[in-house]
Amino acid sequence: MRSVIALIAFFFLLECSDITALRVPTPLVIWHGMGDTCCNPLSMGRIIKMVENQIPGIYVHSLQIGSTFSEDTLNGFLMPVPEQIELACSKVQNDPHLQNGFNVMGFSQGAQFLRALIQQCDGITVHNLISIGGQHQGVYGFPNCMGDDIEMCDYVRRLLNMGAYFPPIQNRLVQAQYWHDPIHEDKYFSDCIFLPVINNDNVRNSTYVRRLRSLSKFVMVKFNNDTMVQPIESEWFGFYAPGKDNNILTLQETELYKNDQLGLKKMDEAGKLVFLATNGEHLQFSDDWFIENIVPYLQ
Repeated sequence: MRSVIALIAFFFLLECSDITALRVPTPLVIWHGMGDTCCNPLSMGRIIKMVENQIPGIYVHSLQIGSTFSEDTLNGFLMPVPEQIELACSKVQNDPHLQNGFNVMGFSQGAQFLRALIQQCDGITVHNLISIGGQHQGVYGFPNCMGDDIEMCDYVRRLLNMGAYFPPIQNRLVQAQYWHDPIHEDKYFSDCIFLPVINNDNVRNSTYVRRLRSLSKFVMVKFNNDTMVQPIESEWFGFYAPGKDNNILTLQETELYKNDQLGLKKMDEAGKLVFLATNGEHLQFSDDWFIENIVPYLQ
């Protein structure tokens, strides 16, 4: 009888204790943007420390595409995106900390790369996708470039102006692989090797739809004063109307949404899409804003 009472008392105390202190935080995978690297103390390093301070005990895997920081930066310009996705997939598949599921958070181009990872990588479980300034319908303009390597940015700009869908450029230059020309969408659909594929623009892949719908939340952050991304509505999955470069459609006005070719319409109706906005230039936000608006989706 005493043992039964002791057992009841134990479960009562357990129930009344801080159960959250016993819970292991959901791991997080981060992918940096163009011109950056996995562990730059002023960018991704700052984000990692902020997350770790807000969620004690969290495991954070910041993806490094290459064996060195310099390779990681260079590959953000010159390694074809499908190869980057394949490499990132191998990294998360083989990380023992990620076997029971994780959240992902991508910055700028890293956001659409992580969405591709969710759609294309076998055997992983992702709960929330947080896109910080990602360009999910691509870009049509390259006015600025984040990062320290201005010479590389100027080189990219010249190549894109020469012709983003010209095979030697398309097959090598990362930014050409999400360059979305609304005036020549036939060329974009036929010759762009990355973005039309993961957006189900040509061949409708039901696996992509199923995996995207499996997310609990897909959070998209738009920067209202962004001068790097054109159009900024791409950060909320909007884009120019087909055949025009001055008429912008919201996600809900696009055929991609109306046809539900990626499952976004059903996700929206289920409350899984979260649209956040903040004033500021590309990827510029305060710690307080991040803690208030983003950290809750990383819990």
